[in-house]
Amino acid sequence: MNPKLLKNIIIGITTVLAVVVFAWWLGANPTKEFNQSLPGLDNRGVGAVIEENIEIGESFERFTEDYEELTETWPRFRGEDLDNISKSPIKLKESFGAEGPEILWSLDLGEGHSGAAIYNGLVYLLDYDEEERADVLRCHSLVTGEEIWRRWYKVRIKRNHGMSRTVPAVTEDYILTIGPRCHTMCVDRETGDFRWGIDIEKDYEVEIPMWYTGQCALIDDGNAILGIGGTSLMIAVNCETGEKIWDVPNPNGWKMSHSSVVPFTFGGRKMYVYSAIGGLVGIAADGPDAGTILWEAPAWNHSVIAPSPVCLPDGKIFLTAGYGAGSMVIQLSEENSTYTTSVIDEYPPKDGLACEQQTPVYWEGHLFGILPKDGGALRNQFVCVHPDDTKNVIWSSGKEARFGLGPFFIADNKFFILDDQAVLTILRPSVNEFIKLEQVKVIEDAHDAWAPFALADGFLVLRDSKKMVCIDIRL
Repeated sequence: MNPKLLKNIIIGITTVLAVVVFAWWLGANPTKEFNQSLPGLDNRGVGAVIEENIEIGESFERFTEDYEELTETWPRFRGEDLDNISKSPIKLKESFGAEGPEILWSLDLGEGHSGAAIYNGLVYLLDYDEEERADVLRCHSLVTGEEIWRRWYKVRIKRNHGMSRTVPAVTEDYILTIGPRCHTMCVDRETGDFRWGIDIEKDYEVEIPMWYTGQCALIDDGNAILGIGGTSLMIAVNCETGEKIWDVPNPNGWKMSHSSVVPFTFGGRKMYVYSAIGGLVGIAADGPDAGTILWEAPAWNHSVIAPSPVCLPDGKIFLTAGYGAGSMVIQLSEENSTYTTSVIDEYPPKDGLACEQQTPVYWEGHLFGILPKDGGALRNQFVCVHPDDTKNVIWSSGKEARFGLGPFFIADNKFFILDDQAVLTILRPSVNEFIKLEQVKVIEDAHDAWAPFALADGFLVLRDSKKMVCIDIRL
């Protein structure tokens, strides 16, 4: 064959093959079998109802009667006033020196993110014991960490980025807990004696939220207030008797979120504000119409909602969530005892204040929070905004001071922030600038230090996914 003709044939065949391959490459979808990375797709026990008979509060063991009684409390999620601001007059350290903070005691825990409540020298924690397969309410001395007593009940839970997630609510008389699968237990605070329990998952046909229950217990005026999101939207239960006081129907089929119920007084009415999967709702807390819906705002509807609503004195309600939800500001208005809502602003996380897991803090007329990982150029930075314009960041912590999903609160006019690896940062609160005072590692080899802080009598209790520690931060 003529060499020139052979060369032309080879070039022609090569050209045709190249065109075919290029056309296939343009039309092929190599990720067609892939699923978007969304919460719950790891198939690790999310939302699964396990048929079993749970005997809530069935077991109890006391170890000692002795502990040092103190005077201060951190009695529930975000503290006494649910604002994450300590009102204690005790002066606290703003630096720890070269040796860092002294660990007074530490506890090994089941994997999770449940935080502590403190009452007069006792620490209360709802843990999950993986070996015993049980929700365990533990009572420890705040000063020494010694375990005083525990009450528990068997319940099967698969690990799903941890198990425990909630903070007990504590009063002089009662302790109220909500477990990973919504089992609610009320016990006597001093003795640990069992009072009553409710299997919310079973009795109210509740779909357990992704990664289990995140709603923290609320006791208000002697009643347990529970956002249900099953056959009922919310219920109130008398802590003394276990009797249901009122029950709010749920005709829209809104579901339970990770967000906690927030008491709010506006327009002369006390109400409970709850950010469910489906929308935001305000429910009358007292009076002859207690337990009735005062208003709804279905515009706020996202699949994963962890932060609680931030209810401001002028009726604005700041809402935020992770996984791209961003934030919304709603104006609540009242006229002649009738409530209405309107949307002031809504935006993605890169355009203003947004938080994925922790609830922003309202202080000195401003909002403070940590932007999520999809927060644009300011991602994971601590920021300050004004509630009238939450898209305008007044200041941020900067590229060298980024944080994760850990807690933050104010005590002794200082901000304390814990990042995912349990590095504690102390700031001087300001509405004008970011002022860092200290940054120190608290727990070695820490992982997912996300649980809320608890502080009383100058003792700070914090944890990572498997260990809880107490440090003395008194000046």
